[in-house]
Amino acid sequence: MRRTVNGSAHTSGPVLAAYRYCESVTGHEARNFAYGIRLLPLPKRQAMSALYAFSRRVDDIGDGDLDPAVKQIRLDETRALLARIRAGEIREDDTDPVAVALTDASRRFPLPLGGLDELIDGVLMDVHGETYETWDDLAAYCRCVAGAIGRLSLGVFGTVGPGGRGTGDMERAAGYADTLGLALQLTNILRDVREDAGNGRTYLPAQDLAKFGCSEGFHTDTPPPGSDFAGLIEYEVRRARALFATGYQLLPMLDRRSGACVAAMAGIYRRLLDRIAADPEAVLRGRVSLPGHQKAYVAVRGLAGLDARRSARGRG
Repeated sequence: MRRTVNGSAHTSGPVLAAYRYCESVTGHEARNFAYGIRLLPLPKRQAMSALYAFSRRVDDIGDGDLDPAVKQIRLDETRALLARIRAGEIREDDTDPVAVALTDASRRFPLPLGGLDELIDGVLMDVHGETYETWDDLAAYCRCVAGAIGRLSLGVFGTVGPGGRGTGDMERAAGYADTLGLALQLTNILRDVREDAGNGRTYLPAQDLAKFGCSEGFHTDTPPPGSDFAGLIEYEVRRARALFATGYQLLPMLDRRSGACVAAMAGIYRRLLDRIAADPEAVLRGRVSLPGHQKAYVAVRGLAGLDARRSARGRG
């Protein structure tokens, strides 16, 4: 799919078209993610778009209105497609642009595609109506649907050693990427408690809900009667902030533009977490979001390396 012309790498027209399709999906469906990857050089941005487009396909199957048995079949088919991608069996003239783009990305970058199998496993938990008794139970789910994506992204970013030289400790970086994924997913869960309740899903650990009198769930724009909803949110926000503090140790291990990308995406979610902490009941009234000017500020901080330097000094 990549030929050499006069000694320089050349990407064929069909592969470029496949990447453009993935970038369109990313820009339309994931504004925060798209905002972050704009900071990457083109090859990395294309690869991240391919990863997102495949992941979005998996998520859409899980979130759709199909019967659970049909969802199971569709996810099995998607897993079979992933096996073909991993085996390099997708031709550049294949009719599936996501498969074409992800195949090319996996040839350019050392992507641990097993992470997408983990994503499918996580979405199957949703399809089967899994609930989570403890944080450890929920963390296992979060590692499937978000931590795995963090580790896949690290395959695109790569790592650098101290002072930005050489190759960094990939195993340690993967641990930080996994933890950062947990922080992002827990923030998503807090933001979406009302929407998820409307879809019949509960993600927060049952132990935590019982502790704060919230076992009835979140089906209205006010907390359950007699509950300490603010206490529940404060408890989960502290957990998420601790995960962010650990996950942010990834930033000094990335090159400048990859670090800026991660800092932008993570920074947006960390500021969402701050907004949730400031007004816990806002998540029951609607989706909490970050204004565009604040996203721009986060991106500037990332490009300036401010968050990476804070992390290197241990301030998170």
